[in-house]
Amino acid sequence: MARNEEKAQSMLNRYIALQAEEKKKPKERRPYLASECRDLSEADKWRQQIMREIGRKVAEIQNEGLGEHRLRDLNDEINKLIREKGHWERRIFELGGPNYTKHFAKMTDLEGNIVDVPNPSGRGPGYRYFGAAKKLPGVRELFEKPPELRKRRTRYDIYKRIDASYYGYRDDEDGVLERVEGPAEREMRAKAVQEWRRLDEIKKEAMKTVKSGQEASVMGQVNEILKEGEEDVVLEERMREMEIERKEKEREFVVHVPLPDDKEIEKMVIERKKMELLKKYATEEFVEEQNEAKAMLNIQR
Repeated sequence: MARNEEKAQSMLNRYIALQAEEKKKPKERRPYLASECRDLSEADKWRQQIMREIGRKVAEIQNEGLGEHRLRDLNDEINKLIREKGHWERRIFELGGPNYTKHFAKMTDLEGNIVDVPNPSGRGPGYRYFGAAKKLPGVRELFEKPPELRKRRTRYDIYKRIDASYYGYRDDEDGVLERVEGPAEREMRAKAVQEWRRLDEIKKEAMKTVKSGQEASVMGQVNEILKEGEEDVVLEERMREMEIERKEKEREFVVHVPLPDDKEIEKMVIERKKMELLKKYATEEFVEEQNEAKAMLNIQR
């Protein structure tokens, strides 16, 4: 029995295939310019053809083993087809068809987030990356978000947040301090009132007492009141004495002998330097002659 390849090469089968090719219409080419198309159905057909080509190439570019050069070429071809599809969509809208540009697909990054890459020319979408082309060297960095730089606060920013609350001037407004200090304040006030009443009673009893037998018992209580007042007086007296002693120690030391002022000290230093220079550079004969001349002229220096 003959194989399929031998059957296909037979004269009859070749004749039938040739007749079928002659009956087929010549393959139509897509117009180079979308503006050349005048029929709406034809324009929609060419748009569908472009979308099928884009789908095939997008499926092919998912393969990471194609190599960098093939991936870049495929990505360029897809972007070219997308631009051509946009021309046909605008032409369809001009011929009275639907507006396909309203629902244009957005480009996403490796994590699925939408990335808007505008076109520098301002017309239509910008250059897009698909599939494995997003992982190419130099492309991955485009989809990575730059790290957020923490701005260092200046001294102005720090002081700008400081107000009266920072210094504690508004601590009483929230009511927390009042709830905490309220019981302690009432307790201290009750103790002070109780002490004042006790002392007032003692004073009243001392003023009412006139009998000699009761004077001895009341004098102890009166002395207790006087001692409390005397303690404050003694404390003030000690503080006053300590202040006087401190002032006496800080008093300036008086010198009873005359001291040279700044001009006299400067004059003495200059005279001493002159004498040192004379001893260093002048001979003994010259110094004696100079002294004799000063004595004759009565110069005292």
